[in-house]
Amino acid sequence: MTTPAYLIATIIATLYGAVFHLFKGGNASRLLLYLVSSWMGFIIGHNVSRVVGASIYSIGPLNAGMASLGSGLALVLAHWLAKRNQVSW
Repeated sequence: MTTPAYLIATIIATLYGAVFHLFKGGNASRLLLYLVSSWMGFIIGHNVSRVVGASIYSIGPLNAGMASLGSGLALVLAHWLAKRNQVSW
């Protein structure tokens, strides 16, 4: 991938994590969790797309469709795991 593709991927994944945090709420640690999980899901989705050979929506060398799907799944999974492990004192 090229440097502009990495930049676009980082911006898109960060926006996904920030918007998810805006809708679900939480503190700064939740924001960090959502950002990291969005970045990781975006990377995994893009790489799975390259391995499988599927391309839903490409922006240059970036398979944005599958990467977005991976990011969304990672965000839902992170939110579910964070809710499940939440301890109420």
